[in-house]
Amino acid sequence: MTDTKPFVALCPETLPQRLGALPGLKERLGANNNSWRVKEVGDGNLNLVFIVEGEQGKAIVKQALPYVRLVGESWPLPLKRSFFEYHALMRQSERDPGTVPQIFHFDAEQAIIVMEFLSPHVILRRALIEGRQLPRIGRDLGRFAARTLFRGSDLAMTARRRKEDLALFSDNVELCDITENLVFSDPYFEAPLNRHTSPQLDGTVAQLRADRDLKVEAQKLKHTFTSKAETLLHGDLHTGSVMVTADETRVIDPEFAFYGPIAFDVGMMIANFWMSYFSQSGHEAQGSRQGMRDYLLAVVVEIWTTFCEEFSQLWRCERNGILYQRSLFEDRGDPLGAEQALDHVLHDIWTDMLGFAGVEIHRRILGLAHNADFETIADLDLRARCETNALKLGRHLVVNRRHIHGLAEINSLAKLLEKETVS
Repeated sequence: MTDTKPFVALCPETLPQRLGALPGLKERLGANNNSWRVKEVGDGNLNLVFIVEGEQGKAIVKQALPYVRLVGESWPLPLKRSFFEYHALMRQSERDPGTVPQIFHFDAEQAIIVMEFLSPHVILRRALIEGRQLPRIGRDLGRFAARTLFRGSDLAMTARRRKEDLALFSDNVELCDITENLVFSDPYFEAPLNRHTSPQLDGTVAQLRADRDLKVEAQKLKHTFTSKAETLLHGDLHTGSVMVTADETRVIDPEFAFYGPIAFDVGMMIANFWMSYFSQSGHEAQGSRQGMRDYLLAVVVEIWTTFCEEFSQLWRCERNGILYQRSLFEDRGDPLGAEQALDHVLHDIWTDMLGFAGVEIHRRILGLAHNADFETIADLDLRARCETNALKLGRHLVVNRRHIHGLAEINSLAKLLEKETVS
């Protein structure tokens, strides 16, 4: 019988001694752990995150806590979520090399992951708030989504490996429960942990929560989320889970990873660019953000276009799983049949993606975990006007997603809403 050590949270004072013997850290920081400098930098909702600097370099140490950090010990969470994050990072690294941090050490018992320190990278959300236009971001995120989602599905994996992975990640129950409630249900009623810009949004919020069509469609999307186990998802793919420079994009924090609908990751990510678009009016103290708004809508188009192009290329070259087998199409001299099937698959992803984007917008404004895009707007009246536009777009996406034919239509509506606010 193996003895297990009780969980003990790290702190800057104890980390060098507790982790000083790890080869993965010594090789990168230097053997003299007494000289290591440790800074706690976690600003997320769940975990401790430390930058550890030694004579030879830096590393990131991330440790899960047995509760939701944003709320406190009244909301317990299992430490095993770090296990899912570690395994998700390893699979994402395999499926789209160079897009996630390198892992140096994993301690399941203490819920610790030691990984590459990304520098001079910054969090994408912060860069967008500052008005930075990053030239690669749309292409990089579109490719990451297509490669990880396609290669983690029955379209590409062997049946045995895919089912083994499905079984492994199916135990990430508690974090799925957070998504199922905080994204799809809590924003649409007076859940205890909800908050919004009040009293400015009170009337709009009351209308949304009385909107029967909206609530029914949100629950349909929740049904899809819980039942459509198509691929391994990142599960929390937003602009706060991406680190960037002008030349490189890295994706972090996949602790919500599980098997779900392909469209979920894509919709969550694109929604955050639409929210950034509507927030720009609140960040114009240093000058007009019209160029930034145009850039953000162009990024939305580039993400989706790149995703479709890359997904289609993988369909034609790597479709070796148990779905839409070549033996039914190409091997019978019918490549057009495979293309017809691809069109149907992409159409279904498109429709679901729009709905997931809409509920993501709503939960970030009405639920527990908000976006800094809006929260950093100090003028509450202005913030509320920006949020109102986003809420209106989110409602349109959820309720009318089956009748929306292209991004030009959505981006035109976004421009119209923004123009009304400015005027």
